Amino acid sequence: MRIDWGYFYLVGEKENTTANISESGKMSLTRELGSTAAASGKVMIGYDDIYSIQYFGENLRPYWNAAGNQTIVGQFQAANKDYDKLIKSCFIFDKELMCKATEAGGKKYAELCALAYRQAIAAHKLALAPNGDLLFFSKENNSNGSIGTVDITYPSAPLFLYYNPELVKGLLNHIFYYSESGKWTKPFPAHDVGTYPLANGQTYGGDMPVEEAGNVLALIAAIAMVEGNAKYAEKHWEALTTWTDYLAEYGLDPENQLCTDDFAGHFAHNTNLSIKAIIGVASYGRLAEMLGKTDVAAQYTAKAKEMAAEWVKMADDGDHYRLTFDKPNTWSQKYNLVWDKLLKMNIFPQEVAQKEIAYYLGKQNKYGLPLDNRKTYTKTDWVMWTATLAADKATFEQFIDPLYLFQNETIDRVPMSDWVFTDKPTHTGFKARAVVGGYFIKMLEGKL
Repeated sequence: MRIDWGYFYLVGEKENTTANISESGKMSLTRELGSTAAASGKVMIGYDDIYSIQYFGENLRPYWNAAGNQTIVGQFQAANKDYDKLIKSCFIFDKELMCKATEAGGKKYAELCALAYRQAIAAHKLALAPNGDLLFFSKENNSNGSIGTVDITYPSAPLFLYYNPELVKGLLNHIFYYSESGKWTKPFPAHDVGTYPLANGQTYGGDMPVEEAGNVLALIAAIAMVEGNAKYAEKHWEALTTWTDYLAEYGLDPENQLCTDDFAGHFAHNTNLSIKAIIGVASYGRLAEMLGKTDVAAQYTAKAKEMAAEWVKMADDGDHYRLTFDKPNTWSQKYNLVWDKLLKMNIFPQEVAQKEIAYYLGKQNKYGLPLDNRKTYTKTDWVMWTATLAADKATFEQFIDPLYLFQNETIDRVPMSDWVFTDKPTHTGFKARAVVGGYFIKMLEGKL
């Protein structure tokens, strides 16, 4: 769960600075400022893991030293030299982020995005594959330590779709390689490629067939919309076709299997997971259309609409839609529906989202909207996605206010958790995870 290799560096100004290492191994720098009214300076910290990841048997260096011709000392020297330019760029970026996030979702939303930004990025490692592909590996911090997990990529992706879609490809390249190399032979994507830092093949005990196939397809469609072309999809068309056909056959009424909210356990007939499958099929239709495959596009888009029409009938529970098709008087957040809105696919009738949003407003607790009717806990990333289904900013902010209140009033001193109670100011589990990149989905809506 924690790094136990590599070297940590603490660097200070040469003059008037002394370094100290205690018997317990704690490191410190002390700088004498003398008698002065004003002083300035900086301390730099860094980490050199030498090799970052083992990728199907091959040890990979970190991206900044992929060719093995850089040194950590050189990185410190470059950072020191460029400090004024870098800090200026940081201030400009910070201001722009806060302005755009406030415009998209209000001041409280912007402050939550500011909290999420660095955490989401830091929970990844950047490297180059032997073939030159970018690899942006997530680590399941504070859960099971999996590396390159598809259902961590799915919630975290909005941040990277917004700022740099090449990183989203980096989140997926290892999954495509795993299947296309023949190392993974099932008709849906793997859950992960190992346990950090060993990316040698899935180690998770079980599969999430509909979950992972739907995740990848929705994200590939999102990449295509951001970039204005489907070249990345074309590169992996055979795998995408296999996964889509799996969803078309088995996705409407999923059997007893896990979804990304695996802490809630296995359950069958999951209506939100069914939405993911339908969105996956629709995404493939959209990609086919962008690639000029007109007949294929028509076939799969029609299939998605047919599945959606069945979903509406099967999930209907009067003033809302069910948690599972077979259980009346249940409810759940239908956060997967957000891609139908963002990608403008119009697969589901608009009243589905409107009906759900109206129902959710009556189900909120002090610190947010529960994930479903079974427990009082929620996933804050999914609340953001659900809120983005709202038709206007004012309604969106009604879902954000309780999340903001939680962050202000929580009694837990941990890096921001994504799995929290909605009726008390404590987290359920999980901390410092990448999934908070999903907070940027409201900003992504504006970009798309």
